[in-house]
Amino acid sequence: MGKAEDNKRLKRNSLLVNSYKLFTTKGIHDTSISDIASSAGVAKGTFYFYFKDKQDIVDHLIARKSEALLIKALNDLKVREDEDPDLDTVDKIIILADSIVTALSGDPKLVRFLDKNLSVGFYKKAITDESLITAVDVKKEYARIINSGGEKWTDEMLMVYTIIEFISGTAHSVILDSQPVDLDTYKPYMFACIRKICEVFKA
Repeated sequence: MGKAEDNKRLKRNSLLVNSYKLFTTKGIHDTSISDIASSAGVAKGTFYFYFKDKQDIVDHLIARKSEALLIKALNDLKVREDEDPDLDTVDKIIILADSIVTALSGDPKLVRFLDKNLSVGFYKKAITDESLITAVDVKKEYARIINSGGEKWTDEMLMVYTIIEFISGTAHSVILDSQPVDLDTYKPYMFACIRKICEVFKA
């Protein structure tokens, strides 16, 4: 990679990092593109070289943050798979879910930023837009996990989407406000519901 490409990458990354800081302190609505450019140390016009508008950078941040959660979850799963090679597919999905909600519980700012949009990050971006896949091939990893037990599914990607929507929608208030219960109390019910979702999609 040449110096010009390095500079582009650094500027784009600076815009992403600084916009996230502003979004999680001032709020998305109260953060302007001028604020982001100034904080990143670039001209306002430079912002539009990398992103169409404020929603575009929000979408990229959701994808980036969601992908980071998924990479950690996949690494956690690999550790568990090494410890227990006989894990079934649904067990693996639940291990991924546990890793994700546990990571989110330690980062309330991220939970507020994502605002129940995990499915946007995981499904619409990380799974369908290969230009956003960096450290791992997300689609390939999902296929490996979902097909590892030999089960047949009616629609694997719709199952993944449904599980992520369920986690995103129900865990939000539990993590932020411990409402209606705290996360540790809620987890067994969450995992039981994920098992039921998987049953619905079994062929």
